[in-house]
Amino acid sequence: MSSFGDKIKLNVFGASHAKEIGVEINGLPKGFNLDFDKILKQLERRAPGRSHVATPRKESDFPVILSGVKDMVTTGETLKMVIKNTNQHSKDYRSLKICPRPGHADYTAHIKYNGQLDMSGGGPFSGRMMAPVVFAGEICRQILFEEYGIDIVSHIKEIAGIKDKSFLDTNITHELYDRLKADSFPTIDSCAHGNMIGAIEDAMADQDSVGGIVECAVLNMKEGIGGPIFDGVESVISSAMFSIPACKGVEFGLGFESARIRGSQNNDEFTFENGKVVTKTNNCGGILGGITNGMPLLFSVAFKPTPSIAKAQNTVNLDTKENTTIEIVGRHDPCIVTRVAPIVEAMAAIAIINLL
Repeated sequence: MSSFGDKIKLNVFGASHAKEIGVEINGLPKGFNLDFDKILKQLERRAPGRSHVATPRKESDFPVILSGVKDMVTTGETLKMVIKNTNQHSKDYRSLKICPRPGHADYTAHIKYNGQLDMSGGGPFSGRMMAPVVFAGEICRQILFEEYGIDIVSHIKEIAGIKDKSFLDTNITHELYDRLKADSFPTIDSCAHGNMIGAIEDAMADQDSVGGIVECAVLNMKEGIGGPIFDGVESVISSAMFSIPACKGVEFGLGFESARIRGSQNNDEFTFENGKVVTKTNNCGGILGGITNGMPLLFSVAFKPTPSIAKAQNTVNLDTKENTTIEIVGRHDPCIVTRVAPIVEAMAAIAIINLL
């Protein structure tokens, strides 16, 4: 079981090829009406088997709520939800107990758990463990919107070096927001979408994989949230994002690009707009000194290429202590970024609700 949060605490349990996966959520307010259809929609956005550039493993991902909700209204008690695993091919992973896959947690898990952990499908390290997180995140998102007017939207900013427009250069209209939120492969520019698909198809043809970046915007965040050092908004959000499998980097606003320009270019100048203090640009991503300044909170999350590829790779045999090679079989995403936007949004919601 793995946990996150203080005010609203998540305990995620299960494994990719266990009978079920699920989550316990503590700290939810009593009497909140849940929109179950919206929960199902977000789970569908993340689910596999719905695109030719995603893993063909197909799971219903239907959440069964065991406690904490009555007639879709929260009771204030622990909300427990499970999702049954129904489409496992565990035989594809039998050799991995002694021959760890490059880029996976097979070897480190072998060391940590003395070779006793079932790593079929990636075990508890699998991206499948994010289905319960999306469930919990959508509940937090609904609370954020209803109670605070805060909402969250994301898009695929980059795949295999092919870039979409950035939120830094885009006016997030209601029309764009609605389109991105409903899309399973959200991009601002439709041309970027097509080119990204082409890059993934090229990697598939070469028995390889690609990575990418998701950019997320938290809208209507009031100023004054967060604090210095360990209480900084960046600290909490970064911790949440790095809990997503394959996350390798997080940047806020202009991020690493700010290291390449001068202060006069990077600084966000203040001005009054309709009696409110705003900044002319948002290179800081809506955060100064770990505290929100009232501008949209913007951050990007980088994900590595899927390590499970069909190409022969070098590895070791832990039993014989010899070098060997491995060719990974099974059903794997050539690019996990196509399904990760709802996960980023969910983890953002969980992080933000714990900051308020």
